[in-house]
Amino acid sequence: MNESWMQKWEEVKDKLVSPVDIETYFTSDEIMEQKMETMEIGNVSLPSGKVIVRDPLVYLNQKEQPFFVEVPKGNFPVTIAVVKLEDWGDRYAAAKVEFTKEKPVLYREALIGIENIDDANEDAFFGFNVDAGLACITDPEVVPHVEKFIEELDVENIYDDYFAELFAKSYKENPRNQRDLGDWINWTVPNTEYHIPIFASGVGDGVYPVYFAYDENDRLCGLYIHFIDIELELSEYDEDEEDEDDEMPG
Repeated sequence: MNESWMQKWEEVKDKLVSPVDIETYFTSDEIMEQKMETMEIGNVSLPSGKVIVRDPLVYLNQKEQPFFVEVPKGNFPVTIAVVKLEDWGDRYAAAKVEFTKEKPVLYREALIGIENIDDANEDAFFGFNVDAGLACITDPEVVPHVEKFIEELDVENIYDDYFAELFAKSYKENPRNQRDLGDWINWTVPNTEYHIPIFASGVGDGVYPVYFAYDENDRLCGLYIHFIDIELELSEYDEDEEDEDDEMPG
């Protein structure tokens, strides 16, 4: 990130906003006739006040840069918004980190400061890549402890040989809104007090946006991962069904 990039961001930042009031996922009992639930999964540790949101099995390493916006230091509660889709089952539609109790009024996309924002517009987002069906929230200060543990563990497959058991235990202890192999854990990095929430990513692999939320006084109040745009997805699904009906022979 450099001064010219920041100047450009100041010019386009109001285009890099969420079209959805994501907090409604956490306050509504139903969206588009689909039932909603919330699920608290413990705290995330942010000792430096910098944030990384990544696929923990593929992209979490010390070379990954954090978002350029810094947040309060400390441990903060993480909540998942679960949508009960009739055709696709329970899915994690969004996740949030709550920094304050204030109500969000604006969500600006979280960026690391190297993105090409010259052609930024309201219809697109940058997001983060998921290739292993999982997402996590952590701090770059925590990442070296993760790498050290994994290196010393010296296993062939970190998920199969280590994390799978933790996810299965999570399901056994908290089966609500999880499949039997487990869909979330709040991992305490061994030999530390740092917590990293790890959870299933919406509809699996893909690219998902992250937003910093601001209250009516333009103060940072939360961080949101938006996995599923419920209204958009269900509208497109309904259109596909109508197209199939139109193509059926009479």
